[in-house]
Amino acid sequence: MFSVIFPGQGSQIVGMAKEFYNNFEYVREYFLFADDLLRKKISNIILDGPKDDLDLTENTQPAIFLVSYSIYKVIEKETNFKIKDAKFYAGHSLGEYSALCCAESLNFEQTIRLLKSRGEAMQNAVPKGEGGMMAVLGTEIEKISKILNDYKEYECYIANDNSVGQVVISGATKSLEVFGNRLKEKKIKFVNLPVSAPFHCPLMKNATNEMQNKIQDANFNDPIIDIISNVTASPQNKSQEIKKLLTDQIEKPVRWRESVINMINLGVDSFIEIGPGKVLSGLIKRIDRNVKLNQVNNLTDIKSIINE
Repeated sequence: MFSVIFPGQGSQIVGMAKEFYNNFEYVREYFLFADDLLRKKISNIILDGPKDDLDLTENTQPAIFLVSYSIYKVIEKETNFKIKDAKFYAGHSLGEYSALCCAESLNFEQTIRLLKSRGEAMQNAVPKGEGGMMAVLGTEIEKISKILNDYKEYECYIANDNSVGQVVISGATKSLEVFGNRLKEKKIKFVNLPVSAPFHCPLMKNATNEMQNKIQDANFNDPIIDIISNVTASPQNKSQEIKKLLTDQIEKPVRWRESVINMINLGVDSFIEIGPGKVLSGLIKRIDRNVKLNQVNNLTDIKSIINE
């Protein structure tokens, strides 16, 4: 039994999906349609860069979705692999939108529009330079939670529970510095992440306010495959509940480790990562080494899942 998973921000690279763009007319049409919807040449940014433009949140979010969706459609159209036989679809943060679109809960146009708005809202929720994120490595989430709860002088929050030994913290820039010093005292490793805003924490309140009505006003259907929510780490299949959870997701932590464990406990023994990079597969490998992992981000990868 397999699940299909879709990556989030941080997986992007210049040139992603170029092979698919060059080989399939309908993929070029998706890219052109996205250019029209976004009123910018997102296709050029994806294929040719510069990287600094691709890394802007307002570009990254629709770009990763566009690439993931294009690859998904190639699997669907060009192979006999029954991708819709998956037990669950799941995505990391913005990847949840990719999952919803591929599960026919949202259409392509609405997904692009929502991610454009979401990227802009999240980028602008906190003034540039006043917030950031760090990855804390090799330490259990319970220990990190205790450190956060023991010292109230800083504004830091758990943003992503990614895997065993990788927890991401969001917060105000000065607070992250103080928290980093506390971690150094305790000999705990951490890495500051190259992002310009503190995602998935209460500092995103302005983004929630901005997105709430846009999500509610969008036309969602019940997905044809259960979606694993980032907020609950459990399966969801009702559109109204999914809308509420997508709104909550902006400020709530991404419970990826729990999501993966729950899928495995519900019978999943194989994951197919569709989109740029192998980030999610790497995280899953640290959660459970016994599951089978496939990544699809080039034509050779597609042949590998056909021959399963």
